[in-house]
Amino acid sequence: MPYTRRQMIKGLSAGGASLAMAPFLRSLQAHAEGKEADLPKRFVFVVKSSGIDKHNLIPEGLDNHFLQSKGNIGDDAPKPGGAIQASLKDRKLPDKLSPLEPFKDRLTILQSLSGETFRGNHTTGYGMLSCHNSEKVAIAPSIDCILGQQLSSGPYPMYGLATSERILEGGAWKPADGYCYPNVSAHKKGMPIAFQGSPLKAHADLFGVGIASPRELEKKLALNGSMMDFLKDDAKLIERQLNGDDKERFALYTDSFDVIRNIELKKARFAAEAKKHAPTLTDYYKSQVPSERIASHFEIGAAALITGMTNVVSLHLDSLAVIYKELGIEKYVHALGHNDPGLSGNGWDGVRCRMEVEKSHFKHIAKMAKTLESIPEGNGNMLDNTLIVYLSCSGGAHHDGQKDWPFVLVGGMARKLNMGQYLEYAGYKEKGHRTIANLYLTFMHAAGINAPETFGQLDGSLRHLNLTGPLEELMAG
Repeated sequence: MPYTRRQMIKGLSAGGASLAMAPFLRSLQAHAEGKEADLPKRFVFVVKSSGIDKHNLIPEGLDNHFLQSKGNIGDDAPKPGGAIQASLKDRKLPDKLSPLEPFKDRLTILQSLSGETFRGNHTTGYGMLSCHNSEKVAIAPSIDCILGQQLSSGPYPMYGLATSERILEGGAWKPADGYCYPNVSAHKKGMPIAFQGSPLKAHADLFGVGIASPRELEKKLALNGSMMDFLKDDAKLIERQLNGDDKERFALYTDSFDVIRNIELKKARFAAEAKKHAPTLTDYYKSQVPSERIASHFEIGAAALITGMTNVVSLHLDSLAVIYKELGIEKYVHALGHNDPGLSGNGWDGVRCRMEVEKSHFKHIAKMAKTLESIPEGNGNMLDNTLIVYLSCSGGAHHDGQKDWPFVLVGGMARKLNMGQYLEYAGYKEKGHRTIANLYLTFMHAAGINAPETFGQLDGSLRHLNLTGPLEELMAG
């Protein structure tokens, strides 16, 4: 079906209509040459705190193997029950997933994958995406960074946005107002990725190059280049005086000079495109309301993908100190996880409060999906080549939910994934059980990246199981 200009801009925020053209033009050559497989592949990782309630992820008509929580949310063990694989077609989605109803054929719900060896205090930290037991220290590359290094041709291999610096915060929540390290992503050992907390500063990071005049841009590049040369020369003098581990750590520091310079050079090449396609700044970007801060991060993330600034975005949505007052909730996320009394003014318990929080997240995901779906690419649209991945840093429970780790996937990967299904794997240690590492291997295979047989640290309690390769039930063909 031909796309009109009106159809392309429908659903985009004010000032974002021209976003539609950037990926479309980039895809024309691949489409004209019949190379649908060469179209850009993209990922969005959406991370929440305090677990995802497993009980309320079951579509209508399927057995629910999970106990409804009465104490700490999700900490109950799953009921005995085998694996389930079922189509979502003609099944009513659970209420919290209702915003994704228009995308049911491109929606997959995953349950009972494990990452049991990745531990931490209310969060697995870096372990969540690297599959290593490393809550606070980056000891291996995370899957979002691995995908970004392979898939992104823009200035940023991966761009991260976070509302908070830490999952477990002391005192009242205060949104991050600059770069922070939420212990989510890492380029490699010893190189964590900084996330931007401020929507305004993220806009400047990604699209500010399009606002500067050519003279200002040339001056900035020249100044940055001279400064980097000076710093590197100075660093060489220091490096000669170091030995062993100190020298290795110092090398990571000096490598960052080249990284910064390369980002600035790439951004300069994207200047014209950034000027055309940057979202319009509004007072909304200054909001301290959690849901509005999250919405602005989703909007910036979508624009970053559309303009080609990056092909991988990671969004860290909240912390345990966040209070979603705008949803009618009166206590912070940590209290919701413990099902404390008096959580809302309308009598909701922790289960209902968490369901409303997660539903609000899925509304943001649905809006992003609609934006990407509205933009032509090849024989389809951007959503066909973008996978949005929703997960929690603590798995399927407020505490220690790594034996049953839920994921919600929206989008596609050029028909390389079987979407539109509910997949629940056999329980931990049972025959047929699989891990989150197998899911990340699936992402690599679907994106056309050479993948190893295994990913991250293997669970010694699962030696009797096959932990190699992707999830066959999710791979197409």
